[in-house]
Amino acid sequence: MSIQPKVIALGFFDGVHLGHGALLRRTVEEAKRRGVRSAVFTWAQPPKEVVTGVPVPLINSPEDRAWLAKSLYDIDDVIMVPFNKEMMTTSWEDFVTEILIKRYHAVHLVAGHDHRFGHKNQGTPELLKSKCAELGLGCDIIPEVTVGGITVSSTYIRRLVSLGQVERAMEYLGHPHILTQTVRHGRRIGHTIGIPTVNLVPPPHVLVPGDGVYIARVCLMDGSSYAAVTNVGTRPTVNNGSDLTVESWMLDFDGDLYGQSIRVEFYKRLRDEIRFDSLDALKAEIQRNADDARAYFASKA
Repeated sequence: MSIQPKVIALGFFDGVHLGHGALLRRTVEEAKRRGVRSAVFTWAQPPKEVVTGVPVPLINSPEDRAWLAKSLYDIDDVIMVPFNKEMMTTSWEDFVTEILIKRYHAVHLVAGHDHRFGHKNQGTPELLKSKCAELGLGCDIIPEVTVGGITVSSTYIRRLVSLGQVERAMEYLGHPHILTQTVRHGRRIGHTIGIPTVNLVPPPHVLVPGDGVYIARVCLMDGSSYAAVTNVGTRPTVNNGSDLTVESWMLDFDGDLYGQSIRVEFYKRLRDEIRFDSLDALKAEIQRNADDARAYFASKA
């Protein structure tokens, strides 16, 4: 990490939602004003998970969080730090002076109205503001952001995503729910019915939308993207197992993406995942879903 001065946004940023967006926009604005770099300081894993030992299901993988902050809000640097013993036992004052200022060269800090930090979460926005004033550091505390009278929060969005309510989640995220992962080989049954699919196995503890069929877009690393019909679940018509997969039929795409990284963006839930009596019935329904996907994106064009 460079030794250039930075304006640093503090938070975990799961989902990189509209509330986080207010912090990130302010960070970039202040960095431009000062002629320095904009940065996010965040943890590689949820502190709560490290402290309790209980996995916390997250909206995004660490890589997707970093990508969203950079691509949507033009953040220059994402400082992704393991939440380890050192971090857990650092007092809130030392966190500001020893880590943010000395290690990462902060000249201005931006945090949310409910941000807690330092040993036993003893640091508060009020303490941060007074410490920054004492040290001659700039500081902004960003108030909560609401949409339709509801506070935008990662907790609320996690619930929407797990229920499959991806359209509603998008209102709070400010972007579609995304999942980036490497394409695995499936059982190639799609090929036999003329509907070849790309298969992803979600990373551990990363939320995928509730089981069902979705209008989606699949983005490739070369920048191209394709409308898609995406099935989340256990594929009851063709599968006897219970492994969860995210399987996308990319419309108007022909090629092999095995081993490549792709990003799936979820736009709208179409239906439950159901068992069909035959592969022909399954194929007919997927073709109908493809028509829905084409119509959806045509209406947004």
